[in-house]
Amino acid sequence: MNIKEELKKPGVKRVILDTDTYNEVDDQFALAYALLSKERLRVEAVYAAPFLNERAESPADGMEKSYEEILRLLGKMGVPAEGLAFRGSDRYLPADLTPVDSPAARDLVRRAMARDENDPLYVVSIGAIT
Repeated sequence: MNIKEELKKPGVKRVILDTDTYNEVDDQFALAYALLSKERLRVEAVYAAPFLNERAESPADGMEKSYEEILRLLGKMGVPAEGLAFRGSDRYLPADLTPVDSPAARDLVRRAMARDENDPLYVVSIGAIT
């Protein structure tokens, strides 16, 4: 079965959202929407992605600001951040096959290794894929 067919199946989908939440407001809306869509989505984790523009001094600063924004949004929604929000990479991938360690990467590996063939885990990346 391909991914489009899988997503059309009824039921709640397990998701991880990887987001540069502080970069632009669309990611804040996406996170809030995902958390409020309990009939279709079970958000298992939210990872802060790096970004660099006029709002951040470096990719690390962008990631940290995104992490703080995730915490702020979760707090306003009354959702505990413990075990849900994770800091992501503090830099962009240096090469195609060179990983960057982070709490988010370690959490993703842990969740992927505990996978269930009958209940796939979807990673929704709306930030830099790191």
